[in-house]
Amino acid sequence: MGENIHEECGVFGVFADKQFDAANYCYYGLFALQHRGQESCGIVVNDDGVFNAHIDKGIVDDVFTSRVMESFDNGRMAIAHVRYGTKETAGRRDAQPIVVSHHKGNIALCYNGAINNAYELRIEMEESGSMFHTNSEAEIITNVIARERLTSTSTEEAVYRAMDKIKGAYCVVMMSPTKMIAFRDEHGFHPLCYGITDEGVYVVASETCALDAVGAHLIRDVKPGEILVFEKNGVRSLTGHCGKSPRALCIFEYIYLARPDSVIEGCSVHKARRKAGEMLAKIYPVDADVVIGVPDSGLDAAIGYSKESGIPYGIGFVKNKYIGRTFIVPGQHLREDRVKIKLNPISDTVEGKRIVLIDDSIVRGTTSTRIVRMLREAGAKEIHMRVSAPLFVNQCFYGTDIESREALIANRFPKEQIPEIIGVDSLGFLPLENVRDIVVDGDNKGFCTACFDGMNPTDIDQTSKSFKYAKKIKQGDE
Repeated sequence: MGENIHEECGVFGVFADKQFDAANYCYYGLFALQHRGQESCGIVVNDDGVFNAHIDKGIVDDVFTSRVMESFDNGRMAIAHVRYGTKETAGRRDAQPIVVSHHKGNIALCYNGAINNAYELRIEMEESGSMFHTNSEAEIITNVIARERLTSTSTEEAVYRAMDKIKGAYCVVMMSPTKMIAFRDEHGFHPLCYGITDEGVYVVASETCALDAVGAHLIRDVKPGEILVFEKNGVRSLTGHCGKSPRALCIFEYIYLARPDSVIEGCSVHKARRKAGEMLAKIYPVDADVVIGVPDSGLDAAIGYSKESGIPYGIGFVKNKYIGRTFIVPGQHLREDRVKIKLNPISDTVEGKRIVLIDDSIVRGTTSTRIVRMLREAGAKEIHMRVSAPLFVNQCFYGTDIESREALIANRFPKEQIPEIIGVDSLGFLPLENVRDIVVDGDNKGFCTACFDGMNPTDIDQTSKSFKYAKKIKQGDE
């Protein structure tokens, strides 16, 4: 069906001016971010400059057993990561955080995003003597910072200089022996926020739901281009890179990627999805008996559609709680196998009914076809599908695993044929011109909608060596 190009992950970090059980904070933080990556995870605790790391394949509960958690000593800071890997790079070798040592001290780093000039950076460093042990872009970022640190007066200065060289989307949390540093690319493609607990522990995370998980109160989002330095005397903000580029927050964070209980840039994800459902009801009304949503990210939009249309909302599926997100399972055959056991329709809700089925997106079309077939087999009389995202027409170059253009159903078939292919009586997508309007609170300016309209916020040369390098790595040819 195509190639997986990029990946989506979750980052987490904690810092205090005293020793505390930093590993347990990370454990609960990673649980809250598990939806962002289920292939591998890792925690690195900094105990007075000594880094204690445990990184492995698997979900959080499997990797961090009670024995592993007991092996961590207290520390003043720690960082952690959950990773989604493609079918070729889902192994332990490319798991994060990355830990390196040099004569100015250890560095541990984890990141979420996609570096557009990874090839040039890697070749430049290899030609000057650097050696790489993984295919991870996190290792490239770590090496760029480590090299800059050799001629910088501080780690944050090294980070600042590295940001001049790294192009693309990135949210990074890293540690030196004495500091924790968080920084975000100048466009702000993906979310990053920080808060503090009542005990004075600073927490940085990809989403606010992870702050909630450890009892931290949100302070604010990290600004695009900002560097936050957490150290003994508090938090410092370096804003020299802020405002240099147009903001381009990924709109798909609101539609699918983030948890509904998170707040991104001042807007509740749950509220944005409900708004999308309300808009779909106005644009695509239909006579029906019940509105149902595809768990989990279609449920909020279904509630919004029901409220606006007056059609009763019903629970249409039971979801197996022990199966991960279909969208981020590497490999098409695994996606298809998991759909069969992930969802089961409730016959009492759908049998003999005219159904409005709400889902967050249609990417390849395979999953939607199987879901519709299950509803037909359960006795649905009519199925009118409404999608809270526009049609995908472009792959993502900024960190979300949307495959090559050839794999997208919108590029393989005319729009008018898609309802027949999926098996629904009618089909409506959220119009492109309305997608930004789902963000009803906070700062609703500056979104990346490239996967829907092909308008990339940065220059992307698909004939470049970096593009071909990324493709080669994801295919496992390196």
